[in-house]
Amino acid sequence: MKELVERWVRPEIRALAAYHVQEASGLIKLDAMENPHGWPEALKRAWLERLRQVEVNRYPDPEACELAQVLRRVMGVPEGMELLLGNGSDEIIQLIALALGGPGRTILSVEPGFVMYRMIATFCGLQYVGVPLREDFSLDLPAMKEAIERHRPAVVFLACPNNPTGNLFDGEEVVEIVEAAPGLVVIDEAYSPFTDATFMHRLGHFPNLVVMRTLSKLGLAGLRLGYLAGPRAWLAEFHKVRLPYNINVLTQVTATFALTDGWSVLQEQTAAIRVERARLFAALEAIPGLEPFPSEANFILVRTAPGRAEETFEQLKAGGVLVKKLHGSHPLLDACLRLTVGTPEENDRLLQLLA
Repeated sequence: MKELVERWVRPEIRALAAYHVQEASGLIKLDAMENPHGWPEALKRAWLERLRQVEVNRYPDPEACELAQVLRRVMGVPEGMELLLGNGSDEIIQLIALALGGPGRTILSVEPGFVMYRMIATFCGLQYVGVPLREDFSLDLPAMKEAIERHRPAVVFLACPNNPTGNLFDGEEVVEIVEAAPGLVVIDEAYSPFTDATFMHRLGHFPNLVVMRTLSKLGLAGLRLGYLAGPRAWLAEFHKVRLPYNINVLTQVTATFALTDGWSVLQEQTAAIRVERARLFAALEAIPGLEPFPSEANFILVRTAPGRAEETFEQLKAGGVLVKKLHGSHPLLDACLRLTVGTPEENDRLLQLLA
């Protein structure tokens, strides 16, 4: 068996570790950047009534036309730009890599950054280049330009705000990267509900710019719905590698309902998370031995005292709170933990344990 696997599975795949999701049973879950708020009962009842009308014996609309129309309106997609929907933004990253991949082709991003850029590059047989950020997690623009000139990447991914650091990159520096890149530039705005900064309105101003988002952080993580907005010429090619019916009927109906009947609730929740983010940041700053970094996302990166990340992570877990341990994943994240912004009660428990 082992010999067969080693013979046929690509060496670079065998060398990978599978994406790990922490066991969270019985814990306050502050490790995955989820919206911690549920729906009011009246909204749940209206949603369930809508689901009663769904014919699950039929295939879904292959283009998800009604949902796409709602997304265009609610998310402010510019006139003339196309949409591509994916099973989470991960599928969209994969579609882009499949369409643009080939011998000697490269995906370029920053480090530390979203781990799936590197993983999907490997899945699809592309080279991956990660350009280190500066110590304050800002872009090293000269290094980015030098890497772009040397590697001529087929696609550059930039998460704004960045995961796992939470900061925005300087908008004009991002524009310089877009202008310098020979291929596509994907601005990943997964955390758009928690910042006022966006490149959505700049679509069409550059021939190689697209914007990718997800509804997961907004409060619909269980649906696994992402979308890509950009010029028709690019998205028409990505549609060719999208599997048929990739957005199931329950996701289409639920997302359409949430973005219409439930939109005001989602907006109230994201506003509440922004308020809690500010309160949590101020409280973390007051705890000796902790260094929180400013965030425009729904999480806060925190550096513990040297050598204390593992101990702090285990103490939090023993106290019933699960966070993300980043120590060891990248030199710039030494002694770091990532804390998702929870409800006021969840944040109070987190702060109690940290103090």
